[in-house]
Amino acid sequence: MSDLILTTNIDHADDFYAALLGAHEGLSKADSDALNARLVLILANHIGDNDILSKAIDAAKSSG
Repeated sequence: MSDLILTTNIDHADDFYAALLGAHEGLSKADSDALNARLVLILANHIGDNDILSKAIDAAKSSG
């Protein structure tokens, strides 16, 4: 079992953020929400560890 990483752990994080924002340009709210949902499911599948995913859900809920 791994621990959830909550500190910056992305090379060139600003570039990733810009690409993420760019992917949403011109989308309606519904299409933007659908893109986010697909991205979450793709990344969750890539992680593939329910314990980590549960910790991520808890972390997201408590940081909002």
